[in-house]
This record gives sequence, structure tokens and C-alpha cells, in this order.
Amino acid sequence: MDIAVISGVGPERGLGGQLALRFAQENMHVLVSGRTQSKLDFIVNMIKDQGGSAESVVADATNETDTVKLFDIAKTKGTLRLAIYNTGNNTPGKIIDMEASYFEDSWRVCCFGGFLFSRQALQQFKTTKGGVLLYTGASASLRGRANFGAFNSSKGALRNLAQAIAKEYGPEGVHVGHVIVDGPIGGEKIITRFPEYAEKLGEEGMINIEGIVDAYVYLYNQPKNAWSFEVDMRTSVENW
Repeated sequence: MDIAVISGVGPERGLGGQLALRFAQENMHVLVSGRTQSKLDFIVNMIKDQGGSAESVVADATNETDTVKLFDIAKTKGTLRLAIYNTGNNTPGKIIDMEASYFEDSWRVCCFGGFLFSRQALQQFKTTKGGVLLYTGASASLRGRANFGAFNSSKGALRNLAQAIAKEYGPEGVHVGHVIVDGPIGGEKIITRFPEYAEKLGEEGMINIEGIVDAYVYLYNQPKNAWSFEVDMRTSVENW
């Protein structure tokens, strides 16, 4: 059976949850990974209710043992075809005010976790002569911004890591893609945590989740002689 491993899955109307739901529709067995069992189980049950196949794996993306376990489980289920590192954080703040641990945690979640995830996926892709490895990026992946030094540096590091992996393992059949989400996603997080901001942006000011997921599906289905490394997504009104 074809296996997809998706890290960074939270609520249904979040990018991770929607990625899991969509790739289950591609007739894949989806390993849904994140830190909260109840949220993972909700997504898994939705997939099963729709006739798909999935299971939840609670894992801390920054923990090597957890990540190895996640991919060991994938190995027992079938052939790994797709791995998506959607885990991330948003760590605003002025550099002068930051605790060292705060800065380090941003890097560990965005970049170090990406390394652990990539290494395990690549080990399995080498045995199957290829696969697709995708990463979720942000506008912070491309440029520094005042008050976001920790986040900018960690997302930029993840992008550079992804590009290095693309060049290192592309010749071995591994398609690496990086999706830049440039702006707020119209999902549960912004609507529940920042309702006034979401109302101010309106539907046209927030990126449609289904549209973002379409980009991942597009990258997954690209033929070997026409691969994209990067796709950037934003609304028509985003100032970029």
C-alpha cells in the first residue's frame, strides 16, 4: 500500500488536517502525526468515515526517537511515497528581549525537526528508488522582518535545507518541494484565536486552505522530467 506521512496535523480546518484528508482521497494510507491525540483521532475518524485509510501517531517533531518511531511504523504499513513536513511555529519578538531558549526552540521546531523528518524519509526513499518530500514554508522563508528574527531565521534555514536535499537526492528520484504560504490561512487558528483580525481581512484577505492543498497535490503528481522545487501561495490582495 502507498503510504503518506504528514507531520504537523492539528484541527480539521488547519493545513495539516486538510492535507491528510486530501491525500487519503488519493488512495494512500495516511499516518497523521502531531502532538495532540484527540485532534489526530478526529482527522483519522473523518478519513475512515469517507472510506479512506489512516492512523494517528503522536510524535514530537523535535524528538529523534519519536521521529524514528513514526517512520518505523510507516515501513510496516507499505511503501512510503509521500512525506510532508508541515510542523512549524510562529515566534515573534525583538532579538534583544529573547531568551536563548526561545530562539533555539524556533530553530528546533522549524529546521532541526525538518532534518530529523527528512533523514528518516530519505532512508526509505532510497530503498524504493524515489518518493516525494514536501515542506511548508512561509514568507519568512525568503526574507527577514523586524520583530520576527527567530522565525525568519528558522524558516529560512528549513528552506535552505530543503534545497540542499533537492539537489542531493533529486538524481536518486526524490522530488523535494517547498510551498511558501505568504499570508494568513483562512482556517481555524486565525478565526478562533484572532476573530477581529479575521473579520478585518475577510475571505478575500485569507488564503484558501483547499487552494494551498491543491499546490501539494500538484507537486506530488508532477512527472520526473518537469519538477518544481517551489510554489508560493498568496491572496490577490496580499502586499508582497
